[in-house]
Amino acid sequence: MAEWPACKLPTTEALLSTFTRRNPCPIFQIDGCVDTGHGQARRPASRAARFHLSSSMCFPTDSPVHSSSSEDFTALIDAELDDFAALIDAELEAGSSGSSSDERCNEEEVDDHRNKRRKTEKLEYQVEPQGSTSQGLIAEKLEVSLKDICTHPGSFRQMCIICGQRVDEESGVTFGYIHKGLRLGNDEIVRLRSTDMKNLLRHKKLYLVLDLDHTLLNSTQLNHLTSEEEYLKAQSDSLQGVPEGGLFTLEFMHMMTKLRPFIRTFLKEASKMFEMYIYTMGDRSYALEMAKLLDPKKEYFSGRVISRDDGTHRNQKALDVILGQESAVLILDDTEMVWTKHKDNMILMERYHFFASSCRQFGFNCKSLSQLKTDESASYGALASVLKVLQQIHHIFFNELDSDLASRDVRQVLKRVRKEVLKDCKLVFSRVFPKKFQAENNLLWKIAEQLGATCLTGISSSVTHVVSLDVGTEKSRWAMKIYKYLVHPRWIETANFFWQKQPEENFPVSQTKNQ
Repeated sequence: MAEWPACKLPTTEALLSTFTRRNPCPIFQIDGCVDTGHGQARRPASRAARFHLSSSMCFPTDSPVHSSSSEDFTALIDAELDDFAALIDAELEAGSSGSSSDERCNEEEVDDHRNKRRKTEKLEYQVEPQGSTSQGLIAEKLEVSLKDICTHPGSFRQMCIICGQRVDEESGVTFGYIHKGLRLGNDEIVRLRSTDMKNLLRHKKLYLVLDLDHTLLNSTQLNHLTSEEEYLKAQSDSLQGVPEGGLFTLEFMHMMTKLRPFIRTFLKEASKMFEMYIYTMGDRSYALEMAKLLDPKKEYFSGRVISRDDGTHRNQKALDVILGQESAVLILDDTEMVWTKHKDNMILMERYHFFASSCRQFGFNCKSLSQLKTDESASYGALASVLKVLQQIHHIFFNELDSDLASRDVRQVLKRVRKEVLKDCKLVFSRVFPKKFQAENNLLWKIAEQLGATCLTGISSSVTHVVSLDVGTEKSRWAMKIYKYLVHPRWIETANFFWQKQPEENFPVSQTKNQ
């Protein structure tokens, strides 16, 4: 048997590869029996051996057949862990001898059966040597102790998914959205991400994480509808069939949901460039129902639906539960503060306020889209605009960079595209920031710089725009006198949402009432 360096135990794939090299006629598992491939009678395979050989196939391999190994991983690990759970339950039931089928195993019995499973189970099979000798065929017995070599890449119900030993350590990350109770170790996560990255890059795809509320849709409780919104109850679609309309009443949840205009086209086109995840701060039941509305045929998200129940940080979102490398992930969300560790991956979305309750939630004293009986433009709205940005980023990442594909970072491309929005614009601010604070530390100043603008503290001939709240200021009057652009701060905010320089005439500065 090959000897592994003491400092680094083999992966499951490496171990199986060695078995195959040493044994040209590998084991085949059929109906719970082991076939050595030599025409000999089959013999029963141990439970541990059966699970070891099958579970090692759950993890994605660098295969050109599949466009997304993480999608395969999600489906396969889910099926395997269902079998594993049934196996555990069967062992516990079988072990409680003398008990009726209705009795439940107490904690002592559970621990007893776990101890039994912890004992080293050995895979044994006969290996035929290559070639023949005068002494005839010599059988070599290969014994592998799962206990000694297993690195416990993941666990399920605190039991290793490879060897079945109890795993008490809390290292790694829980992936409950893939399968409840599944936890993967840090090394295994790194390996999976690396493998999946290779597969995705080969198919010219990246990762896209999508928020739900105010990004892709807007929901409200039925009892929160105003009298002006009562007409919506007669216009909504039912959940069954999920037609092309965008308004749905979910009676069992006492809720109404409006999908954002252009969402169907957006998801279809984005799926050609990205492997997509849903990630919401809503609970899991809500997330799954919204996924049904967005993806009724399960074409886009599969099992990649993450809720606050699956996160690892309270009131925060993080990419540690995404089986993709951070350098290849883009995020669409309307709330930047929940992504404190991943702001460089994020594209901030303009909030979608269809219902009146949404406007009230964010303190807007104005009529909602539903009250005005109108909606966001499908052709020129937020999703249509951000799709163009995603297409641009995708094109640059795969077609315009000179570096090796694996070493490219989508965050750098994101910065590059953002800086083109207000390139060549030189801005001066007038009465936009409180005098007590440094202008350079203001959020609007920082946004303008991120969009490629140069921000100045004083007027000069190089200034192209004066950003002001009042036409009566000295700088505002200077701008009008020498025909410089005078714009409202919303000009910068809108450019930031749409990733496109806006017509200055659409953002005029009005005179204050006391002037």
